[in-house]
Amino acid sequence: MSVKMNCWVFKGCNREPGGSEVARSGECPAATEASFNGLNGGANAGRICWTVAGTFCGGKVQGTSAEKELSCMTCDFFKVVEAEEGILNFVMTKPRQHHKS
Repeated sequence: MSVKMNCWVFKGCNREPGGSEVARSGECPAATEASFNGLNGGANAGRICWTVAGTFCGGKVQGTSAEKELSCMTCDFFKVVEAEEGILNFVMTKPRQHHKS
């Protein structure tokens, strides 16, 4: 399975590791959060960025996933991922991780 377009490419923020805005604005947590890797076919949290606190959207750092929920659900990128994945495959939140006791 190939990696699909991630938020930092779609939005053109250039805050992924090695991006041109990293020195000025820092790396985006969506681009570096490896525990989300592969969800919705993205690299790290690149296609589930709405669940990651501190992403840089709309020209400012966003809050917690709960605080940014409404703005993210109306985001063009959110809508693209939702449409591409389809109702049966779209991952809205990070699945619970089950740990062995």
